[in-house]
Amino acid sequence: MSSIICSVRGCHNNWIKRRDQLHQRCYEHKAKRLECCGALYDLHPPPKDEEHLRLWRKALNLKCPPKRPYVCSYHFVDGKPTEEHPYPEKWLGYDVPVKKSRRVLNRLSDSDASMSTSDAVDNSEDDHIHMPLICDAETQWEDPSVSDHNYASEAHLNLKPSTSDMGTQCAEPMPLYTTLLRNDHLCQLYTGLTLDAFHSVAEHLTTTYTNSFQLHIWDQLLMTLMKLRLNLLQGDLAERFGVSQSIVSKVISCWLDIMEENMRHYIPWLPRETIQATMPQCFREQFPNTTCVIDCSETPLQKPRNLDSRGESYSHYYGQNTIKYLVSIAPCGLIMFISPAYGGRCSDKFITTNSGFLEYLRPGDEVMADRGFTITDLLYERKVKLVIPAFTKKGMQLSEEDTTNTRRIANVRVHVERVICRLKTFKILSQTVPINLTPKIDKILRICAALCNLRSSIISDVEDEC
Repeated sequence: MSSIICSVRGCHNNWIKRRDQLHQRCYEHKAKRLECCGALYDLHPPPKDEEHLRLWRKALNLKCPPKRPYVCSYHFVDGKPTEEHPYPEKWLGYDVPVKKSRRVLNRLSDSDASMSTSDAVDNSEDDHIHMPLICDAETQWEDPSVSDHNYASEAHLNLKPSTSDMGTQCAEPMPLYTTLLRNDHLCQLYTGLTLDAFHSVAEHLTTTYTNSFQLHIWDQLLMTLMKLRLNLLQGDLAERFGVSQSIVSKVISCWLDIMEENMRHYIPWLPRETIQATMPQCFREQFPNTTCVIDCSETPLQKPRNLDSRGESYSHYYGQNTIKYLVSIAPCGLIMFISPAYGGRCSDKFITTNSGFLEYLRPGDEVMADRGFTITDLLYERKVKLVIPAFTKKGMQLSEEDTTNTRRIANVRVHVERVICRLKTFKILSQTVPINLTPKIDKILRICAALCNLRSSIISDVEDEC
């Protein structure tokens, strides 16, 4: 019985205090309270009926009520549950918010309005005040209380005469892309593409697209590219394009699906003959059999609330939550493969094994990677050679031959770092990715890789750097 306490918040009455009070001396009767007056309060159990128990708990207003919420006598109007007051109502430890009653709107019916009008006419005749009544086709007797709330009427809307009545036609607003994309410099600033590349992509994507928004199709594409390139806020895009933020969210989500589906062929795995034909001079001299260069990159991620997701995406290298993905490029600088996004906790070997990259390799290929890619056993099964820098053994220094070979590998492997840097010119991959974009991050990676491949100066840039 010692566990029975009053469940009202702030009340400390319990069964032990009640028992102690019974053994105290009553100053009025000069005896123990057990023999004369009894205890100052009782602890009343909750009702057994489900509906009454629900109302009992509702009156207590507890976040986590006990299984059997006892209540002492102090919280009942009659000192105990009665038929008139069966639930606790006094000193419950919280303030009940006052409910404001709604304003009653009195509207006159048609009969009342006609009666009031006739009474007014009779009164005017009695007072010998004759007012001229002019009734024509435009005169209407209406209840003013109804007309005051008729917000759809022409008087309230203040409608202007239509342009067709004036004999003129209102021209449609000019699309925003015609004013923003005036030259190649502005087009690369907002989209990451040249003006010709933007036009070709827009014509390719809009051939089978049916417009479901009140916005020009090319403006929808421009809005999505501006989100990828500059990572603008939805409020900024809504202000620029003259739409609501919900429309901006729907347009971007729709166009990410369309672009990813129609731009997959912009990330091709080149045949070995094409790779050899487009190989720069720096690869031809030292590593002529190289098929691809791979590396992993990471992008900051907003800290998830879920502890499991937070642990899977935490990167000890960066000291924060990140997403990690694999990038494979040809020696000419073209992105041939980009993996889905993984948590920053995943290792390079795990991503290489599970991303599907190994399915593209053929016997006789040569893959260049960093020291973190310990995939020699995986490539050996496929008869593929792995070119990586040499490892130090037991803290000893590298030999002169290993040092020279490591420098040669680093001299050409740096091109994958430059491609990743070019990939992150799309700010959505270089800034912190919000949690609400994680369902679309795989598509965003493929779209950004395809847009990087559309730059016509990739091969020339690699040759100049060599």
